[in-house]
Parts: sequence; structure tokens; C-alpha cells
Amino acid sequence: MRMTRDESDQQALQQLVIKRFGMAAGTYGLALLLTWVTVAGGFYQASLDTAVIGSVMILACQLVFFGIFYRGYNLRFRDPSLTEPQVLVALVWLTFFLFNLGDNRGSLLVLYVLVLMFAVFLPPKIFARYAVLALLSFVGMSLFDAHEGHLADPQAALLQTGVLLVTLIWMCLFVGYVYRLRQRMRQRRFALQAHQETLRGMMRQLEDLASTDELTGLYNRRYFLRRAEAELSRLRAGHQSGLALIDLDHFKRINDLHGHATGDRVLQAFASVARSCLRDGDILARYGGEEFVLLLPHTDAEQFSACCERLREAFANSQPLDVQLQAGHLSLSVGLTLLNAGDGLDESLQRADEALYRAKDSGRNRCEASWAMADA
Repeated sequence: MRMTRDESDQQALQQLVIKRFGMAAGTYGLALLLTWVTVAGGFYQASLDTAVIGSVMILACQLVFFGIFYRGYNLRFRDPSLTEPQVLVALVWLTFFLFNLGDNRGSLLVLYVLVLMFAVFLPPKIFARYAVLALLSFVGMSLFDAHEGHLADPQAALLQTGVLLVTLIWMCLFVGYVYRLRQRMRQRRFALQAHQETLRGMMRQLEDLASTDELTGLYNRRYFLRRAEAELSRLRAGHQSGLALIDLDHFKRINDLHGHATGDRVLQAFASVARSCLRDGDILARYGGEEFVLLLPHTDAEQFSACCERLREAFANSQPLDVQLQAGHLSLSVGLTLLNAGDGLDESLQRADEALYRAKDSGRNRCEASWAMADA
């Protein structure tokens, strides 16, 4: 089954969410590795218990996030990849981790930038909130160490704070630019979609204009011939379709006596009557002037004759709007034939045309058929 555009977009979004969530999970794994590398290298200045606590915190949060994501509860969030809570947890872990590195934390200050990179596609106000949290966290650690007398180089800490401040300001400006760029791209995408819908509507209108008769709203001759050829190609042995040529009797006299406007009303009346008598899959077209052609797929001689007789009687009893005609002035003649597998459309139309002329020669207002010739 062919995938719709909405299903394709939904699948692409799911793949993007899974990739983003996988990147976050991989980053947490590297964070665990970094924690124990610093412990093994002797850079971790706190007790081993704090490293265990930090590792357990990362694992627990990631398991909770994975459970929310896997069970589908992420639909409650605006961002299904849980970017905001994951960035918040990462900042808390990083602050805890750097606090226990003491004087060595300056070399890993860049981790704040890496954590905030996950929040680049958030709205600028939300990103600025996390940037301020990162800056305050680092400043708070430095002030706490200074208060406790553990800050060995205040000037280096001040320089690190300045570098972090400048970096975070630059990142906020960059996020604002990215956000505005995404907004413009979204607006252009919406505008493009609107143009595409307009073009599709115009194409449908052009197709309708190319396939319908302006006066009656029925199919035109060109469209009918194309549809009839397609129906003939699909016709299988043992199945039949009905083909009829219909001519409105004395139509030229109606035009001469009552005017062409009245003639147009008569043609429209026939089209309205025919629609009420035919099935949805039946094909009726204006063949030219007051002549119409009818194709009934999957029918037999009895059903086809009954349909044409019903159409003839309904038209004879109809009364066009705003037209005063005497009773019996509206009638039509019909020439019928049957289509079988392997028949040619031109030959079939010729049989129906011969039957139509027999109906006219027999006094009009009747149906004549060419069953024997169709079966031959």
C-alpha cells in the first residue's frame, strides 16, 4: 500500500526523535565514562561515594526517560525527545561533577557548551534560561570554594567565568539566529504547501474544463472516447457493456420556434433527467449538438433496454425551467448495442448509429437495438 504524505512525515519525525534520544543516551554513557576516568586518574577530589551517587543519578534519570519514551508517555510533552528535561539533568550532573574536581574544573568547562548544544533547537527564551543556569552554577561553585578557602587561584576562576559568560552570550545569539531562520523556513514551507494546493486545485479545474461540456455539465466527446477505450480494454470474456447513441427529437424545430435559449434549457433538462436515471459508474457524454452517447459497464440486453426506456419516458415527462412547451414536444430516440471483449469502439459506435437511424425512421421517440450484430 502506498504511504501517504502524513504517514511519511510522521515516520520521519519518529526517526528524528529516536536519533536525538539515542544521541542523548550516548552522551550520558560518555559522562559515566568520564566520571570514572577522572576517578582513576586521581583528578576526582571527593570521595568515591560521590562518584557512585553521580553515576546512579545519571543511570536512574536515563532509565526514567527511556521508560517515558518507550511507553509512549512522551506524547504528553511538547518535545517528544524530552530535550528540556534531559538538558536540565545534564546541567545538574555537570555542576555536581565539576564541583568535585576542585581546581581541575577549568579544563572541563567546555562541557557546559556541549550540554547546551542539545538545546540549540529550543526557543531562544528557553535556551537563555538554561544558559543562565549554567553560568550561575559555575559562579556558585567558585563563590562556595572562595568562601571555604579552597579557591587556589581567584584570578583564574574569574577568567574562566568571563570566558564562560562570553561563550554563553554568543550561543544565545546563535540560537536566536537559528530560531529566526527556522521560522522563515517554516513560513516558506507553509507558503509552498499553500501554492501547491492552489496549483492542484487549478489542475483539477483544468481537468474538469477539459473533460466536461460547459452547457450541460456532462462529459464531452473527447473524454468519453478516452474512457470508453479504457472500459473496452478492461472488458473480459463473458462480460458485456451497453453502448447507446441518443438524439433529441425535433431539436432544430425547438430552436427555430422558441429560440436557442430554449434549446439550451432543453439540453440542460435532459442532462438533469439523465443523471437521476443513471448509476454513478455510468458514463454519459454530449457527443455533439443534440446527440449524446451513453456507456453502461457490466450490463446485459434486458437491463440496458430497461434503462434506456426509463430515460426516454422520464425525459418525455420533464418540463425545462422557464420554458413553455406543449405536451409531447420533448422526446428522444435511442440506438443501442452491446460491447463484448475484443470489440472495436468505432465499429460499436457504427452499430449504435445504425440502430439510432432505424429508431428515427420508425417514427422517433423509441429505442432500437442491434443485439444480433453485437453477438455475431
